[in-house]
Order: sequence, then C-alpha cells, then structure tokens
Amino acid sequence: MGKKGIKIATIGGGSSYTPELIEGFILRKDQFPIKEIWLVDIEEGKEKLEIVGNLAKRMVENAGLDWEIHLTLDRRAALENADFVTTQFRVGLLDARIKDERIPLSHGILGQETNGAGGIFKAFRTIPVILDIVKDMKEFMS
Repeated sequence: MGKKGIKIATIGGGSSYTPELIEGFILRKDQFPIKEIWLVDIEEGKEKLEIVGNLAKRMVENAGLDWEIHLTLDRRAALENADFVTTQFRVGLLDARIKDERIPLSHGILGQETNGAGGIFKAFRTIPVILDIVKDMKEFMS
C-alpha cells in the first residue's frame, strides 16, 4: 500500500446492509486506515444507492472522519486501485429472491435464498457476475 489510506469498493452499495458495513468500518477506524469508500450499484438500484449512500456519508461525517464516500454506477471506476472489494448484491433483485424461496416450496422442498434449491438458483445467477468482477479486478492488478 504505497498511498496514504486504503480504498474500499463495495459492489451492491445501495443495499440495506450498507449502513452496518459502514458502522463496522467506523468502529475499526483505528485499525483500518480508510481514505475512500466507493459504493457501487446498478441503474435499477440508483435511487437506493443515493439514499443509502447519503446515509453512509452522514455516518462518516458524524463520526468525525474525513473519508471520501463515492456513489457510482461505474463498477470499473470503483475497482480501479481498490485495496479491498466487498460484495453485497442480489442478482435479479427481490423478485429473484421471491422465486428462489417459492419455487422450491411449491415442490415441497425447503427453499431459502442461501441454501437448498433456492441457494442453487441464486448461485447460478450470481457466480457469472462474481466472475466478471474478478476479471475486472485482475485487470487492474496487472
């Protein structure tokens, strides 16, 4: 890390879990010298990104920290020079989660979005996206 402070990119930054993530970073500010946090989302999540991102900015400001919080739909800009990348997205949004849970149940199989048949459905949608993110990360590492 040749620069002062680290850059974190969070893919799925408009998630309702982002405030908890930001709180965790704030609580560990002495061990984790953050300079910038980039919250990334997709066009369909733009409104949530603005709402959650502005809350994250207020949380950082109220903690008296000078971290830069960037809100973007440009994943590659967020990944460029990132020291850490976190993800918290759901491919297919909430409609996909509903299907992940209801389809298995309609066949008498326990289904949730993270395990069983529903988890497999989610994995089939998510793994290709994760591989695209990894591809971008590799490009920026070279």
